[in-house]
Amino acid sequence: MAGGQRIAVLKERTAGETRVAATPETVKKLIGLGASVAVEQGAGLTASVSDAEYAAAGADVVSADAVAKDADIVMGVQGPDPVQLSGAKPGAWIVAGLDPFGRRERIDSYASGGYEALAMEFMPRITRAQSMDILSSQSNLSGYKAVLAAADTYGRAFPMMMTAAGTVTAAKVFVMGVGVAGLQAIATAKRLGAQVSATDVRSATREQIQSLGAKPIFVENVEGIEGEGSGGYATEMSDEYKKAQAELVSSHIAKQDIVITTALIPGRPAPRLITDAQIASMKPGSVIFDLAVPQGGNVEGSVADELVEKHGVKLIGFSNTPAHLAADASALFARNLFNFLSAFWDKEAGKPILDEEIGDAIRLTKDGKVVNERLLG
Repeated sequence: MAGGQRIAVLKERTAGETRVAATPETVKKLIGLGASVAVEQGAGLTASVSDAEYAAAGADVVSADAVAKDADIVMGVQGPDPVQLSGAKPGAWIVAGLDPFGRRERIDSYASGGYEALAMEFMPRITRAQSMDILSSQSNLSGYKAVLAAADTYGRAFPMMMTAAGTVTAAKVFVMGVGVAGLQAIATAKRLGAQVSATDVRSATREQIQSLGAKPIFVENVEGIEGEGSGGYATEMSDEYKKAQAELVSSHIAKQDIVITTALIPGRPAPRLITDAQIASMKPGSVIFDLAVPQGGNVEGSVADELVEKHGVKLIGFSNTPAHLAADASALFARNLFNFLSAFWDKEAGKPILDEEIGDAIRLTKDGKVVNERLLG
């Protein structure tokens, strides 16, 4: 559309990244807002979307050299290399998961390039932003995939089976961390027929665990049980709580067949939940899936994208779990980005205009400077 916003959709360059930031569904919707959309050739192939499907949705399918030319908004799953932004307009928005703490040099390069970088993972956890929350949409799929991967690695069946040849007992699954990923892991393990228990530092999750038919495992009568940080995220716990939690987990974990760990604290290394000694207490053939392995891991000795065997226990975890469900993960991610842009789309201006609450939360750079308080502290 002449005079409208030009939106560029980049092909991901990060190793192992199979997702894409727009689908034919969201391309149509973006064009419906009055924008024009350029999609880099091959951007959707690893997510089962062909160039022809993007073209049929109304996108211009162009080369890597041309995709960002005259772009007002550049969309990605992960933050693009500055070279991919060649030709974008001064002040162009970069809308993606930008890993602000882990990729600070790249954020600085966005600032020096004059771009306005918007970190979608900094989206505040408020009701009106739920449909824009990439962390929740991707974590939901991660929790599901973690259980399937653990079930595949585990050398036994999950459900109880009563057969003429005898009874197969149900697998015992313990989920540590009951955020979005943990809740989906509980639900998935239950659907597979496992006997499921779960724990979290936030006492408010007890009812959520029970509502899914799992058994809550909680430290009682120790200060620091609340564990609720700003925006609904877990916080660091007191030393007393950590000690009590470790003792409780040690006794419980020794009886488990599968453990799924999901604990993350934004902007900090993943908290250590399982030590080598606790792994040694588990039965040979048990499996631990460490969803936090990209941030350093919850489990001592876990390595991203490698099967590590310690004391007869198999440790697994992916560097990019949602990428193992590329089509669905892309569909949800793309809707998050569309929901974000459409919520702020000003029809008269013909472009999105951010409000202060969400704008200040997600904006990392503007006018040549890093401006986000979380990066300036």
